[in-house]
Amino acid sequence: MIRARRARIVATLGPASRGVEKIRELAMAGADVFRVNFSHGSHADHARTIQAVREVEGLVGRPIAVLADLQGPKLRLGEFADGVVRLKAGHHLRLDLKSAPGDAARIGVPHPEIFAALRTGALVLLDDGKVRLRVVKHGPDFADTVVEAGDQLSDHKGLNLPGLAIPIPALTDKDRADLTFALNEGVDWVALSFVQRASDMAELRSLVRGRANVLAKIEKPSALEALDEILDLSQAIMVARGDLGVELAPEEVPVVQKLLVRAARLRGIPVVVATQMLESMTHSPTPTRAEASDVAGAVYEGADALMLSAESAAGDYPVEAVSMMDRIITRVERDPRWPELMRAEYPVEDADADALVAAARRAAEAASTACLAAFTTTGQTALRLARERPLQPTLALTPSLSTARKLALLWGAEPRVVPELFDPEELARVAVEQAVAAGLAGPGQRVLILAGLPMGSPGAANILRIAHAPLR
Repeated sequence: MIRARRARIVATLGPASRGVEKIRELAMAGADVFRVNFSHGSHADHARTIQAVREVEGLVGRPIAVLADLQGPKLRLGEFADGVVRLKAGHHLRLDLKSAPGDAARIGVPHPEIFAALRTGALVLLDDGKVRLRVVKHGPDFADTVVEAGDQLSDHKGLNLPGLAIPIPALTDKDRADLTFALNEGVDWVALSFVQRASDMAELRSLVRGRANVLAKIEKPSALEALDEILDLSQAIMVARGDLGVELAPEEVPVVQKLLVRAARLRGIPVVVATQMLESMTHSPTPTRAEASDVAGAVYEGADALMLSAESAAGDYPVEAVSMMDRIITRVERDPRWPELMRAEYPVEDADADALVAAARRAAEAASTACLAAFTTTGQTALRLARERPLQPTLALTPSLSTARKLALLWGAEPRVVPELFDPEELARVAVEQAVAAGLAGPGQRVLILAGLPMGSPGAANILRIAHAPLR
């Protein structure tokens, strides 16, 4: 099963899409990576979901990645005595550390770190910004606030402090338990939520120890101040526009998205654009025109992958949402202007680029080249090639199933598992066989091969070779 597009699709699994048959439908519709959200569900639920993905992988004959998304230190209110209150502008509300149920006058916030970070005049956003509070007085265990914009407020709604760095660890005790479970289940990627500093990713990497790839979710403005250091320790990033959109002014979010996509592409690591991409398809069989344009814009920028959340996890039309995203991406990539616009987002003249990989991309532009074949053990050769954004399909051939699954997130890569090879003639034979079997090369067409010998040794590719598919 070959994709007719370069950008990849990440689909979140949930109550609407956990079964083997539904996951198979999502994979056939276009999902390349399945996200398991550890903010919801039990370990037993997640174990069944991951096992179902592995079963589907065998059914569709294509490596599929599983992304474990850790909840992170999500800040939430306590409970109200009546379950809900209604706040109006001008109302006074105290936040404190008390565990007693709250009311319209006060509510518990079980996070002492919040009060340590607050200052007079600070803005506090509740329930994704539906309720806005301004701090007028605060202490180590309380904050008196005035409501600037009110709405109905219920138990355990989220809390954001725009512009403030909160001294809390990125990995909670729950996250550590979830991480151990996810790694034991053999997930391919681990996403860390609410990254604020490089040390957050360093801690995650020390716990993962190479058993999966790590992804930083950029959803706190404080992460932007340490972006270079975070990128140094990340194997991919996600533009998580949910909380990012709460803590930043709406007009800032598209600018930050472009900044993050460009920064990741310059580093040569995958970047995922997420949140509300086809939100209306949670309950509608078709998206809004604005949503279709949003998806298209990320494709034109050259994002590696786009993600569906509630649309595929809990919506009424999960398969239709994946299919629609596939159709939008495919249509954009047929636009004659797409290569120019997409490449404009990346400075091609880069003195640090692997010269042979850059040469492969240029050589592939010849009309007689049907596809590229990148042999890789760790995935680095395929990553370097994807950074150059070749327009021909790229077979990422590896003897490691783990590597093949990780590469399912990568722009333009068609990962396949092949035997470990050591002879250049064998490389050429296998590359042509795989290209013909996948329908990427017809009789007499050429396959451009990129490899490093001996395979398995770290370092840049050192072989660039042309082979031809047999005439018959």
